Amino acid sequence: MDLGIAGRTAIVCASSRGLGFACADALAREGVHVTINGRDAAALTAAAARLTERHAVRVTTVPGDIAEPATRDALLVACPAPDILVNNNGGPTPGRFADWDRDAWIAALDANMLAPLAMIRAVLDGMVERGFGRIVNITSAMVKTPMAPMGLSTGARTGLTSVAKALSKDVARANVTINNLLPERIDTERQRQMAELHASMANITVEEAYVRMAKTIAAGRLGRPEELGDACAFLCSAQAGYISGQNLQLDGGSYDGLL
Repeated sequence: MDLGIAGRTAIVCASSRGLGFACADALAREGVHVTINGRDAAALTAAAARLTERHAVRVTTVPGDIAEPATRDALLVACPAPDILVNNNGGPTPGRFADWDRDAWIAALDANMLAPLAMIRAVLDGMVERGFGRIVNITSAMVKTPMAPMGLSTGARTGLTSVAKALSKDVARANVTINNLLPERIDTERQRQMAELHASMANITVEEAYVRMAKTIAAGRLGRPEELGDACAFLCSAQAGYISGQNLQLDGGSYDGLL
């Protein structure tokens, strides 16, 4: 299927590796010129090289932490009128509610709620004026199935989800959509860190931790980053203009609820 977005431009936040890179790769495959971002300058340069080797598109890099205003400003200088915005950032480390002080909560909100909202605020009016816009927020399955150790992530990402839903209704008539991807157990570096944490807590090997993780997924396996990337690309497509304000779960069919 031709997604009808060749020649468009996109900002993909936190995209030097993992889920962000998978989204940038899928969009570039469709002919979208991408501006990518990451805190590790070397990893970001390597990611850009991989994209330009695979796809005949323009790839621009902006190093830095997306939670920092200067990084967001630099992204908007590099791509001042994006057709597509993919918000992504690493989540807070799991922990205990009793250990999270105000600084921990503020850091989580800055990284996983306020930063993506600032990016949306910066690009939304231009998308409306041009009559095309696709915004995708990568959040987490924890938005719908909260777990206490993931409280920092759940709180921040649920706030983002709520604001995004409200905004989506205001801009749908201008062919601007806002949707969320809710991944669970995708085989990325972040998942490796979770496996290592689980292994240390359960006194098992990392390989055994992966087996246990897979057993919690109805599909019996971890998801692949490119599966999320492809879902992101479709939500950014010309054909997806009638899909907005939605939370698409990528969890191997594991969610027990209806809504």
